[in-house]
Amino acid sequence: FQRELCDNLRMTIIPQNAFQGMNNESLTLKLYKNGFEDIHSHAFNGTKLNQLILKDNKNLRRIHNDALRGATGPDVLDISSTALESLPSYGLEAIQVLNATSSYSLKRLPPLDKFSSLLEAVLTYPSHCCAFRNLRTEKQNLLLSIFDNFSKECESTMRKPTNEMLDDTNNTLLWSAERSTHPFATDDGSSPYSYSTIFDDSEMAGFDFEYDFCQPKVLTCTPEPDAFNPCEDILGYSFLRVLIWFINILAIAGNFTVLLVLLTSHYKLTVPRFLMCNLSFADFCMGLYLLLIASVDAQTSGQYYNHAIDWQTGSGCSTAGFFTVFASELSVYTLTVITVERWHTITYAMQLDRKLRLRHAVPIMLGGWLFSIGIAVLPLFGVSSYMKVSMCLPMDIETGLSQAYILLILVLNVVAFIVICACYIKIYIAVQNPELVAANKDTKVAKRMAILIFTDFTCMAPISFFAISAAFKVPLITVTNSKILLVLFYPVNSCANPFLYAIFTKAFRRDFFLLMSKLGCCKSRAELYRMNYFSAYNSNCKNGGAATAPSKASQAFLLLSALEK
Repeated sequence: FQRELCDNLRMTIIPQNAFQGMNNESLTLKLYKNGFEDIHSHAFNGTKLNQLILKDNKNLRRIHNDALRGATGPDVLDISSTALESLPSYGLEAIQVLNATSSYSLKRLPPLDKFSSLLEAVLTYPSHCCAFRNLRTEKQNLLLSIFDNFSKECESTMRKPTNEMLDDTNNTLLWSAERSTHPFATDDGSSPYSYSTIFDDSEMAGFDFEYDFCQPKVLTCTPEPDAFNPCEDILGYSFLRVLIWFINILAIAGNFTVLLVLLTSHYKLTVPRFLMCNLSFADFCMGLYLLLIASVDAQTSGQYYNHAIDWQTGSGCSTAGFFTVFASELSVYTLTVITVERWHTITYAMQLDRKLRLRHAVPIMLGGWLFSIGIAVLPLFGVSSYMKVSMCLPMDIETGLSQAYILLILVLNVVAFIVICACYIKIYIAVQNPELVAANKDTKVAKRMAILIFTDFTCMAPISFFAISAAFKVPLITVTNSKILLVLFYPVNSCANPFLYAIFTKAFRRDFFLLMSKLGCCKSRAELYRMNYFSAYNSNCKNGGAATAPSKASQAFLLLSALEK
């Protein structure tokens, strides 16, 4: 029996018992292209539903949890092109076919055990199919749990009706072999498949051995997840879930400490200090990005399929993406400026009129901030997108403009690395002069620069190599494996920079202990650093006043001081 009701925009609700008393036959309800907004509790009470078609009800936002209570079925539920945000919690057990295409508001699914009979699902979002990937039907689970030793029989059995299967000689022989181990075996041997001891008669009706067991029904779901969004949690690997917490805490704590010490220091704000503040802030933002990713991963672990749409299309992922691109570009930019400033200081050490002043550094860094903000904002306006992957990185290269955007970022990062390497090579050549620096100092400087270049290379090279290949649509690594690079290598600079550029320097340690002395700690160490500072300052003033020309020793002092900033 079929009932069709369509194109009635004045009907906004389906009330209780709306179809009660129609008849006792299987009923197909086609209720499409109406003005329905709400379906009330017990709306289908008393019906035996075969198909319930609710497609193209554009304003349908709610089906009451008990809307199907009192009804049998439905076997087929079609809610495509509706505004539903959730499915009812009752009445889904009988559904074999679920059609929910173009239902963009349906971002979460009910518990999977509700879909005990589901065989086919056509959904809107690929991530939802991850939920059904390993889901078996209730009937299949029951059969497999009881008949797990019947695989050989399935290979030779032809498809037959139930009564023929029960009388088959092969089944009798198989039963004889299994009766000694099967808990439901009977002693008389008269009925080799005495299913009545296991199933009710109603459950045995229409049972076909080969069709229901030898060829079990497999749940199919479309659209299938793509390469950018595989069926896994945000971080994929369990060890990354632990490691990312260690890395983000290290990045946040290290850079916050550097910012706190530098900004509270009573010493004059010099160019190196100013640049270090910018670098620490950029790396601090990277730590916040990692913290946000780690937190969401912990909250959605094991059920990311139900949160993927809300996360990747929401403000959280956009915020995380902005943070990481802004932090990455500002960090690279600032590292380049710091390296060029060191090279400039050493190259023109004796020409005070060419010294980089704060009034020069401020507009340079302002340009870096504007550039980094601009690059990070573009994906929010359609140039690439942060929604493509769960890690919220701009990996969308579908359009030529998006592809050019990704390549621009990668090329600029490679150029920045080349500039950093070239400057440090020039610095090393300058300080290698035996007249200026002793051999042990030369070795110390070389090791320090090697560490700086190595950390930059470790951070940039793997990411740039695989990202450039992906930008040309020739990916050499899967999204799952790329997460290892993004957690282990991508934030290397953010963790290492506060130590290499600040915490390990004498100037920072002095400022740190002076700050601690204000809080009542480490007063003796602070006094020692204070005395050493004034002693060195007075010595330099006397030497500077007595000398008529720059000495080799004073040149060496300036060279090493530049590297210690």
